[in-house]
Amino acid sequence: MTLAIETHQLTRYFNQECAVAGIDLAVEGGTFYGFLGPNGAGKSTTIKMLTGLLAPSGGSMRVLGRNVLDPRESIEAKRRIGVIPEDLALFDNLTAREYLTFVGRIHAMARETIRARIDELLARLGLDGEEKKLTLEYSHGMKKKLAMAAALLPNPDLLFLDEPFEGVDAVTSRVIRDILAGFVARGSTVFLTSHVLEIVERLCTHVGIIVKGKLVEQASLESIRRGGTLEDCFLEKAGADHEAARKPSWLEEAAR
Repeated sequence: MTLAIETHQLTRYFNQECAVAGIDLAVEGGTFYGFLGPNGAGKSTTIKMLTGLLAPSGGSMRVLGRNVLDPRESIEAKRRIGVIPEDLALFDNLTAREYLTFVGRIHAMARETIRARIDELLARLGLDGEEKKLTLEYSHGMKKKLAMAAALLPNPDLLFLDEPFEGVDAVTSRVIRDILAGFVARGSTVFLTSHVLEIVERLCTHVGIIVKGKLVEQASLESIRRGGTLEDCFLEKAGADHEAARKPSWLEEAAR
């Protein structure tokens, strides 16, 4: 079994507060891994550490077999990954083609390859008619699609996606889902965070659940389903407060 992501006791503190508490991730290559958790559980912090954007407070991590904490190995790992971060990190005053060309040059891709892939990605994602607009003029859904194009442009072996479906319409969601399904079908790996359990159940093969910085579940989706639904598992592991989830008293009263 080849692991695309492997961590041991990965930890991150912000001042005295522990955001990620010694998690041991094991993500097999060629899988679609859904990383779930309540708001503030540590999902985005984990992705930032795995992609080299944030230094851990402790522990170790390997991405595509490279030690991300070693500067030389980290650079090699970054050449082989694509990322859609939580804040998208686009350049507002560039057009889509200008931005993607910049990304391609950062990855030292040949100009002809960059041009051909941009043409295909813009057409596939429905952005080919919006090339003259600056990114700041894009809707949220269009920005999500542009971020997806940037992540796919270097043909990565591993994609990190932080809430890629948040705030997008049904058409955009379908396009992104189809692209990701094809990406995994060719043997690449996706590491996805999402609050939409229906999408995770439809796309993912494996799931990890993080709660208050601790990894409380890590298994194949198939094995989780043998014990019930993903929602049931998530709510149980997240410690859902059924009393707090009750309707306010005035909503429970019979209509008069």
